[in-house]
Amino acid sequence: MKAFIQHESRGRLRVRMHQYRMSLEQADLLEAYLLDQPGVKSAAVHERTCCATVCYTGSRAELLHAIGRFDYRSPAVTALAPQHSGRALNREYQEKLVNMTIFHLARKLFLPMPLRIAYTAVRSLPYLWRGLTCLLRRKLEVEVLDALSIGVSLLRSDFNTAGSVMFLLNVGALLEEWTRKKSLDDLARSMSLNVDRVWVRSQGTEVLMPITKVKAGDEIIVRSGNMVPLDGTVIEGEAMVNQAALTGESMPVRKIAGATVYAGTVVEEGECVFAANAVDGASRYDKIVSMIEESEKLKSGTENHALELADRLVPWCLAGTVVTYALTRNVTRAISILMVDFSCALKLSMPLAVLSAMRECGSYHITVKGGKYLEALSKADTIVFDKTGTLTHASPKVVKVVPFSGCDEEEVLKLAACLEEHFPHSMANAVVRAAKARGITHEEMHTEVEYIVAHGIASRVRGERVVIGSHHFVFEDEKCVIPAAEQQKFDDLEPEHSHLYLAACGQLVGVICIADPLRPEARHVLRQLRAIGVTNTVMMTGDSDRTAAAIARQVGGSVENFVQMMNDKAEYVQKAKAEGHTVVMIGDGINDSPALSAADVGIAINSGAAIAREIADITIKADSLEELVQLKSIANAMQRRVASNYRFVLSFNSALIILGALGILQPATSAMLHNLSTIGISLKSMTNLLPEKTQSQLQQENTKA
Repeated sequence: MKAFIQHESRGRLRVRMHQYRMSLEQADLLEAYLLDQPGVKSAAVHERTCCATVCYTGSRAELLHAIGRFDYRSPAVTALAPQHSGRALNREYQEKLVNMTIFHLARKLFLPMPLRIAYTAVRSLPYLWRGLTCLLRRKLEVEVLDALSIGVSLLRSDFNTAGSVMFLLNVGALLEEWTRKKSLDDLARSMSLNVDRVWVRSQGTEVLMPITKVKAGDEIIVRSGNMVPLDGTVIEGEAMVNQAALTGESMPVRKIAGATVYAGTVVEEGECVFAANAVDGASRYDKIVSMIEESEKLKSGTENHALELADRLVPWCLAGTVVTYALTRNVTRAISILMVDFSCALKLSMPLAVLSAMRECGSYHITVKGGKYLEALSKADTIVFDKTGTLTHASPKVVKVVPFSGCDEEEVLKLAACLEEHFPHSMANAVVRAAKARGITHEEMHTEVEYIVAHGIASRVRGERVVIGSHHFVFEDEKCVIPAAEQQKFDDLEPEHSHLYLAACGQLVGVICIADPLRPEARHVLRQLRAIGVTNTVMMTGDSDRTAAAIARQVGGSVENFVQMMNDKAEYVQKAKAEGHTVVMIGDGINDSPALSAADVGIAINSGAAIAREIADITIKADSLEELVQLKSIANAMQRRVASNYRFVLSFNSALIILGALGILQPATSAMLHNLSTIGISLKSMTNLLPEKTQSQLQQENTKA
């Protein structure tokens, strides 16, 4: 498509498309297409002027070429169409605001005075009724102030003031509703853009595909620890499904062929194949919106305090009105005080600050389930890391198999893979991949697999109990022993590797050595976390003392700064909380779920077990641990913004009250300034908390480190 360059600067381009009109759908398509181009940082399309503004870091020539080949009808372009956008919402409220303003001016200019008086009187009835209702409930809220200011103006036959006050109240209410809906919509879209992938069975093979590509009738495979991504009907297999989040049932429900499974539930045991009943799309967006609305019930203490303070200040405004009239006998000055209240700004700006922080987290692929978790995170002084898949990479590799008790390497790896394939964890996946790479195949030669949370896996093979897991689980819980003749061989195992111990009939049969390399940014991230308020950093691992000490040395801390968790992880978290610490727990596996639930803030890795994500309060994509620094920084900045909002609302509105009482400001002027300040602070609360350059700066610092 042809386009004309209207303005250009380094890394920024504004173009006008060669078309006379642009629909909302076309604007969404063009914006999605531009954002999909390599090197494009941001893009904004203005449908009224048919213009697009693009900020980019890549090649200018390639960007212009991409714009030139853009076509609304291209299948590659239409596939990018978003299910929802905020464009229609913005257009709707823009038109409402324009129409409201035009009608108000038209009434003042062209409507005869008797009709204007009648219109104003009729329009005042809802305000007067709401104020009277509050009084009948024995509550003094902002509706009482509105009703008094309008009622007194009508009694004084000051219909212009009454009409102006109602117009400003309507404009304020419309803008408040608009900013709130826009915040919710932006947050929902940022969360819905995180594409989930599912295993689909096709022509006898399993294919991993985005959930947006799933069609009705596709056969989806879910295994132990995975979340059911869509509603469907089981056609094969058997599974125990936890439906507590959906139905409130405390016990898992058995699902066999013919049973219905529901999106959002979690498979605790077994696996099954189900046929999808509906494709992903609008329903998924609606579920996300519902989740956000539900999360609003999890208001932070700051939000609740703002709501309580707003209501407590109403009687003081009324008292100020009475005192002003008693001292001056001037009704206009008294009404000026009624025009100003603290309620609107406090009740709107504080929740918007929290919603904005949650939306900004979404832009970093971080999902926050409620404002109270960000508040708790801002106060956190202790962060507990699960080692495997969190401090270390989520794709460890088997580097050595050490057999014991007369077994060979192939036999050890075959048995281990047979058990571990039922456990969706990074180390388990490493064992399964290693067996596959060596061409080792296995059949289901064991009985039902028993997963012991935070410990390991147990089953029976040919009537013998077989266990695999940590040193603590195998040797202390299960009381397995090392063959006496091979003790030295066991002692010579490399401490820098993580170890999985496999035992049968109470005797060690093999140790699988896994290279679980530390994330390169881990050392720098821990240093940054300490700089922004985290005083205690803990690593949890079921590895041996030697392995834990080796990891501690790599991250640059002493062994005392890290804890080898031989007991239940949740116990440590609860103990730290009892000592007065605000604890954040970060993990990715089923075994981390109890600790995630026990912590003040539980953070799960998005690629980890579904049940961990379900229990956690926050999920992160974790392409880099820098996301933790961004998350903590956003939480800290949110608390600073909230404090700043408090100072501004209280000082500015107090100044308006004083100026009104002195007769410097008229009632309509006070109402206008009050509403403008409310909208201004609300818009400020919706802006990003972190500078745009923060992410790239952090990455550069990490590279240097």
